Amino acid sequence: MEYISTRGNYKPVSSAEAISLGMVPAGGLFVPVEIPKFKLKEIMSQKNKNYQKLAAWIFKKFLTDFSEDEIEKAVEAAYSEQKFPEVEKTPLVKLNQNTYILELWHGPTAAFKDMALQILPQLLAESAKKMKIENEIVILVATSGDTGKAALEGFKDVEGVKIIVFYPEAGVSRVQEDQMKTTAGENTEVVSLKGNFDDCQNAVKDVFADQDLKQRLEDNNYQFSSANSINWGRLLPQIVYYFKAYLKLLQDGEIEAGEKVNFTVPTGNFGNILAGYYAYRMGLPVNKFICASNDNKVLTDFLETGIYDINRDFKKTISPSMDILISSNLERFLFEMNGHDSSKINDWYQKLKTDKKFKIDDQTFTKIKEMFSGKFSSEDEARAAVQKTYKDYNYLIDPHTAVGIDSLFKYRSDSDDQTKAVVDSTANPYKFSRAVLESLKGEKIDRDEYRIIEELEAMTATKIHRGLAGLENMEAKHQQSCEKDGVKEKIEELLKL
Repeated sequence: MEYISTRGNYKPVSSAEAISLGMVPAGGLFVPVEIPKFKLKEIMSQKNKNYQKLAAWIFKKFLTDFSEDEIEKAVEAAYSEQKFPEVEKTPLVKLNQNTYILELWHGPTAAFKDMALQILPQLLAESAKKMKIENEIVILVATSGDTGKAALEGFKDVEGVKIIVFYPEAGVSRVQEDQMKTTAGENTEVVSLKGNFDDCQNAVKDVFADQDLKQRLEDNNYQFSSANSINWGRLLPQIVYYFKAYLKLLQDGEIEAGEKVNFTVPTGNFGNILAGYYAYRMGLPVNKFICASNDNKVLTDFLETGIYDINRDFKKTISPSMDILISSNLERFLFEMNGHDSSKINDWYQKLKTDKKFKIDDQTFTKIKEMFSGKFSSEDEARAAVQKTYKDYNYLIDPHTAVGIDSLFKYRSDSDDQTKAVVDSTANPYKFSRAVLESLKGEKIDRDEYRIIEELEAMTATKIHRGLAGLENMEAKHQQSCEKDGVKEKIEELLKL
């Protein structure tokens, strides 16, 4: 299996090289030259396989330069009982007769990012060996909250790797910030940036494209890679849990073999929902994807109009991991939907750079509309969904999952499509305890976030995730910060260039 650039500006590469590089050096993202296709019978044959065996089965189709033994060892290390204690790594909870919640937050940091960021270090280390890379790899991460801690936890103390995480100051919850700042590991750095997530993401992309800095890194025996979902090694593992969800529905007798289901995905960077689309292209029976956004509804507007327009105010919301206007993985999606036409991608993304918006062609837009619907939730609607879900089902959800549930119900009301649907639950509710408790009580709460966690536990008897227990008393090991135009200089300082 070879990988090509969405912008047609780089030679085809192996999966090991795509994972090692992270993104295309000249700009653009790596995608598989073709998507493997399973017959329904093959998919059904995996019904009783555990998560690890299912993951290895899928990875073997994409990582053809890896041996079966290398893949299986990576999978077993990533999804061990120590890191994911649940027997079902991604439990499926039935909310009502046609709505199911896919809990993706049972990994070490209480967020869905663990599903990919526990295995990416394994894949990257093996890729570096295959590529005979002798330089120390520097992982750069821009995070809107959850990716940062998940990446730090995955890469801490990995030999031959340094990791530097940038997050928006005042743009993440206190729990998210404390999770990052208390991370151990001799190879970890955490930096708060005076700006929003898009500022973080754009700065990291600019650093990747800086040829002068790249040469200086090379001279000092370093090279960059990425743990964001721009790295194919981050996106690939997310495909697995869509298959797992479908097979669990089948195993539980909730659906029949071949029956189509809907998936609702709260997303900001479009990576999580794109992984679902790849699963569909591989043969998973999917009827519709509902893309759920918060008040930063650039994706909702795009899916309704075919115009991607970032000329809008950026809003800080109670679902901060979705507070994103520039959705990196949309580029991969458009490349797939337009038949791998890199000239269109170059044209659209040049317009995004100069005009801050672009309009796709009618043919591509029509194809997208057949499979995707975009919905969004206001702050009040997300809070109401937290409250209603707890009241009606005695089930506690975080604000991102609330956006997903609210968007699904809106889609059903607008379309009359009552197909059985799975909602991706992307974070444990205790990661966003203030927003959750305020939603339940219907009032503003000014207390310390850790006192709120205690009250939420007492009120709901919902167990606190092990990754958050005792966090308040842990020592902060990182206190770095920088201006939004000072990322390059901060990297140079941390690497002593």
